[in-house]
Amino acid sequence: MLVVCGTIITRSYMPGFFEALQNLPEKKPNKHFVTVQGKKYEVSLKKKLWAMEQGEANLLIQDGEIVRKAPEPYARYPMLEKSEEGYFFEGNDIHWPSKIAQGGVTWQIKSE
Repeated sequence: MLVVCGTIITRSYMPGFFEALQNLPEKKPNKHFVTVQGKKYEVSLKKKLWAMEQGEANLLIQDGEIVRKAPEPYARYPMLEKSEEGYFFEGNDIHWPSKIAQGGVTWQIKSE
């Protein structure tokens, strides 16, 4: 509420407002938890944000520390394997196949 007295403007606040602010209870710090392998662990905010970014399913406990699982290899490359019928190469250069015959090699991806 503004009270105008000539050219001086004064404000009157709610009585007891600042006293009420001083008497507010202290705010407790937030606790942050991460669920790894079915168990909840209390961590810092920085670690919680990191865990959310990585995905909690991609984390594990190693030596008492929360770490990211090693990613599974997504690319498997073919290797030359002996087969019943396959390629023979000119001068053992894989870019120059010379013929296909018995006892040659073929490109194969090993399955697990």
